[in-house]
Amino acid sequence: PGIDPRQLIGRGGPRGGGGAGKNPPRGPGPAGGPPPPKPPPRECAPTPSAFPRRNLFGGAPRVWRCPRPNTADVDRAEAGYLASDYPAHVLSDAQRAHYHDHGWCSVAGIVDDVWLKRLRTVTDEFVEQSRALTESNVLFDLDVGHSADEPRLRRLSSPTDLHDTFWEFASQSAIVDVAVDLLGPDVKFHHSKLNFKAGHGGEEVKWHQDIQFWPHTNYDLLTIGVFLEDVEPGMGEVGFVSGSHDGPLFDLYDGDVWVGALADADVARVDLGLATYPTGPAGTITVHNCRTVHGSAPNRSSRSRPLLLQTYAAADTFAYTDLVKLSPHGEELIRGEPARWARHDPRPCLVPPTGPYRPIFVSQQRER
Repeated sequence: PGIDPRQLIGRGGPRGGGGAGKNPPRGPGPAGGPPPPKPPPRECAPTPSAFPRRNLFGGAPRVWRCPRPNTADVDRAEAGYLASDYPAHVLSDAQRAHYHDHGWCSVAGIVDDVWLKRLRTVTDEFVEQSRALTESNVLFDLDVGHSADEPRLRRLSSPTDLHDTFWEFASQSAIVDVAVDLLGPDVKFHHSKLNFKAGHGGEEVKWHQDIQFWPHTNYDLLTIGVFLEDVEPGMGEVGFVSGSHDGPLFDLYDGDVWVGALADADVARVDLGLATYPTGPAGTITVHNCRTVHGSAPNRSSRSRPLLLQTYAAADTFAYTDLVKLSPHGEELIRGEPARWARHDPRPCLVPPTGPYRPIFVSQQRER
C-alpha cells in the first residue's frame, strides 16, 4: 500500500487503474438542479448490540446507530445498521454471533481446493522471484537467512495489486460473502498481504491491534486470513484475545517511536488466557475485527505457514490516511452501493506516523 507496484514488478500484473468498481463521483445534485437540501441535525444514541458482549474492561458495550436523516439523499435504509439485520450468505447465526461477541471467528472449508491450487501456484511464482533478492524492498520483506537456495519471506505486500488471481479471489470468492455476512451488504476492499511464517523460525508478530495502522471513521473493518496450507499447533498460529475488541485501543508508540505493538504494561492489562489460536486444514479462514488484540509466536515447525490476508470495510467507513491511495483497488466497492454519508464512531483512534509504508515486522523489530 502507498506505492505504485507497476514501477517495481512486471510479471503477473498489476491490474489497471481503479476501474468501474470505484465509488462513482457524486455531483452537487441532479443534473441542472440545485444541490440536495442540508439534512437536519441528528442525535446519535447508543443502543444494545444484537449480540450482547461481555466487556472485559468494564462498562456496558454499545453499538452506535444513528436514526435515518429526514431527507431523500440517503441511499441506505439506516446508518450504522448491524450486519445481523440481513440474511447470511455462508456463515451460520452462531458463527456471526461468535464474531460479534468475541471479536473473531474461525471457519473450516470456506475456500475450496480449486482456489487453493490457484493461490498456491501464484504464491510459488513470487517465492521464485524472491530468489534474486539479497535485501527487502517495498514488495518483498525477507526473513533472516533468506538466500537464492533457500528463500525465506516474512511478507509479500499488496498481492492483490500484483496478480489478477489474488484480486479475483479477494473480490469474487466466497470470502466476500463472509465479509458481507459480518459487515452488511455494502462492502469495500481495503488492502491485502501475504505473511509466510517460514519454518524453523518464522518471526513472531507481537500483540497489537490493526486499526491504529490505518485509522478510519468507525470500526467496521475486518481482516480475513486464509490458510494456504494445513496449520497445526506450534506453527506460529495467530492468537486472538476474545472480547478485546470491546476494550481500549492501545498506544503503539514507544515515546515518539512507532513500534506497532503493545507495551509490556498494556499486555499485562489484557487477559491473554482468553487468547485462542485456531488451527485447521488448508482452506480454513480466520476473521478478526480491527480492534481485536492478536499476535503470533515464531514457527517452531519445519513447514512454512503462509497466511493470505484481506481487509474489508463497510462502505460508510472512510480512511483518515492515504495508505492505499496508489493501490489500484484500495477503497474499491466490491458489493452493494457506495455510501453518501460517512459514519463516525465517537471513540477516538490513534494515528500512525506519516511517511513511507513499513511492514509491521520492521516496526516491531525496530529495524532501520
